[in-house]
Amino acid sequence: MRRAIDTLFGRLVVIGMLVLSHVAWFAIIRFERDNTQTRFAVEEAAFLVEAVRQHISNTPDQPLPPRVRIVGLDSPEALRESDEDMPPPLLRFIEDLKDRLPDGTDVRMSEPGTPPSVWVHGAKDAGWVVVPVRPLRPSRSRDRMLMWLALIFSTAVLAALFGAWQLQHPLRALAQAVQRFGCGQPTPPVPERGPSELRQLTHGFNQMVREVSQTENDRAVMLAGVAHDLKTPLARLRLRAEMMDDQKTRDGVVRAVDSMAHIVDQFLVFAHDRPDGSEPVPVDEQCERVARSYRAVAAGAESIRLRLDAGPTFILPAATLDRLLSNLLDNAHAYGVPPVDIETRRGANGWVLSVSDHGKGIAPEDLIKASRPFVRLDPARGGSGHSGLGLAIVKRLARRAGGECEVSNRAEGGLQIVMTFPFDSALLPASERRAASHEERAV
Repeated sequence: MRRAIDTLFGRLVVIGMLVLSHVAWFAIIRFERDNTQTRFAVEEAAFLVEAVRQHISNTPDQPLPPRVRIVGLDSPEALRESDEDMPPPLLRFIEDLKDRLPDGTDVRMSEPGTPPSVWVHGAKDAGWVVVPVRPLRPSRSRDRMLMWLALIFSTAVLAALFGAWQLQHPLRALAQAVQRFGCGQPTPPVPERGPSELRQLTHGFNQMVREVSQTENDRAVMLAGVAHDLKTPLARLRLRAEMMDDQKTRDGVVRAVDSMAHIVDQFLVFAHDRPDGSEPVPVDEQCERVARSYRAVAAGAESIRLRLDAGPTFILPAATLDRLLSNLLDNAHAYGVPPVDIETRRGANGWVLSVSDHGKGIAPEDLIKASRPFVRLDPARGGSGHSGLGLAIVKRLARRAGGECEVSNRAEGGLQIVMTFPFDSALLPASERRAASHEERAV
């Protein structure tokens, strides 16, 4: 059952009601305090006036208490009746005191700047009865009001901050999960917390991640099964091709079988989801070995240029590094223009391994699609043993090693693939890397 208070709007309404209730209570308490103070002052003044009258009637010879006196009606000290510029609380006090005393009683207040006192003259009084009164407002009342308003405002701010924190914490967790999912990294389920709308959004995101992951796993399993099942027929087909008498036909069939075998191998590499258990090797040394092997194939042509500045501390698992370099070099030689540049360096955020060529590059609108699986930007290339998995394999291998892969065009022309790896990406032993990978898949 959905409760109104459990929604985002309901929580904001609750915070607003709390602030309004605090302001209302402050106004009520302030109003009641003024009324109580006025009533108390009226009762006290009426009691003193009555006590003075009793004192004059019973013991006229006894002196009056301090600040209590009798002033004749014709005395020059007698006040003139005037209510100009009199504050509303004093006017209310005079009216309440008149209501409290017998009918026909005249009540006046002392002059401003003198000790506060009230002058009372009744029908039976021979003169003015002057008695002291308490100030109707305590000192520094404005400061107290500001203090209470500051307290209420602080309470409202704290309540708003608490409500914002309740929203910010689950929203930040959801934003981080969306970023991880967008980068293809393992995304654990996000706790479903906060208002009902946010919980529904988080629940939908978790369900989407589970369905996408399940679809990806099913596709990888199917791809690996099909590729594995094709290896045996391809081996038989190559064996039969080798036994053909016509050399021209034999060479054509062998090239076609080799092209199909290369595609099958790419399928298997892309569907491979196990951690790389090979030992880490220095990237600079491995790049030199790969460059020598490629130069040996293309003798006399220096098709690969090296700029290796990372040093021996930049290491990656040997199998992962070989697959990365082989796919990138095959892609560069197939679609780019030599020479191919391999560069390693220490970047601000990690180790950098980049491979670039001097071809035409890729159209800017196709850069995002270039690293997607089974995407061939030039359909005519499909017959040369390429399945559109080269850059997709590179991206997956880089992320599996803890790095990121970025595909871009060089300003001088050509395609550039830049991979950034954390400084500690391959420092763990193979057993610990396997355990970490298993934990990520379990999450």
